[in-house]
Amino acid sequence: MAFSKMVKPETTELLHLEVLRTERLAPHWIRITLGGGEISKFRPMGYDQWFRLFIPVGGEAGLERVPAKAHKMFGYLKFLRIPDGERPVMRNYSVRAYRPAAAEHGAEIDVDFVLHGSAADGTAGPASRWAETCEPGEHVLIIDEGLTFNPERGTQHVVLVGDETALPAIASICASLPSTAKGLAIIEVPSAEDALEFEHPSGVSIEWNTRPNDTAPGTLALAALREAELPSDPFHAYAAGEQALASGVRKQLVGERGVEKNSVSFCGYWKIGASSPASKAARDAAAEPAS
Repeated sequence: MAFSKMVKPETTELLHLEVLRTERLAPHWIRITLGGGEISKFRPMGYDQWFRLFIPVGGEAGLERVPAKAHKMFGYLKFLRIPDGERPVMRNYSVRAYRPAAAEHGAEIDVDFVLHGSAADGTAGPASRWAETCEPGEHVLIIDEGLTFNPERGTQHVVLVGDETALPAIASICASLPSTAKGLAIIEVPSAEDALEFEHPSGVSIEWNTRPNDTAPGTLALAALREAELPSDPFHAYAAGEQALASGVRKQLVGERGVEKNSVSFCGYWKIGASSPASKAARDAAAEPAS
């Protein structure tokens, strides 16, 4: 079995949720808590559970036009045919925390956003701008995508590597690990204030690397991994963030340090210079008349 393969969720149906509250965690971090709507259909899996988030940047009417399988090829092409200005923005995010329903509140999902630019001066991207300006009661859609982190049963040691965009996933993985887990987490952030502390097993050491403005994302994390002493016991590695960082970790561990490839889970969240998950081929296909 290839243990690095993704773990699929119980369901991938579109779920309608609403913003319950927002919290500024740091100058470049904001937490959006989602719930209400169809939250009872969400099935928490812990670890690095991630989902497609559809944000109504052109008004909530656009949410009603999102196709049921917008995360699949043909559904995505239909999604791209929603007119510009009305089409929601689709981005991928991790579940930072899940709280089940209790007497005083319904079930809730925390989602942490890295803020790029500023909504006030117009330099923020659409997802970042929405995170800064959204209000309780606004609606969104999500499609659960399951887990990338998938170690062999019984593995107690981990090596976790990522940039700031992977911090929520790494923090959630640490929260899901048994208290006896051991290993290390190497996290690269653009400033010291972006190093949000999180609970983790005492045997997992956390190494923060602050990236200078003129350094390409992932450079420090890859260098730190090269110098790191890997666990002597069997371990599972997880790498996420900028695409070159995620693939670079896998190449370094498997190609240079002899780690079994099925013991490395990796996911490229974003790519330097690319602002949209849509490929040129997908956009061209979406532009063709519907048959």
